[in-house]
Amino acid sequence: MKKTDITTSLADEDISEIVQMALSDHDSFAQIEMLYGLSDSQVKTLMRKTLKRGSYEAWRKRVREFGDRRAHYK
Repeated sequence: MKKTDITTSLADEDISEIVQMALSDHDSFAQIEMLYGLSDSQVKTLMRKTLKRGSYEAWRKRVREFGDRRAHYK
């Protein structure tokens, strides 16, 4: 069974909104999942496909470091 590409099932506006939410320090993966039905791993995949490699790696580092300081973050 083939996994469906996340980006093909979402409108460009939705992808843009999800990326903005994921980049924001104020929105959690739980909020994104509640609004768009995407798990944290799906959001990470979407971000990897959408952002440049360096931007994606910087985002993941920031999320990881921020999450270590706050128990209920991304």
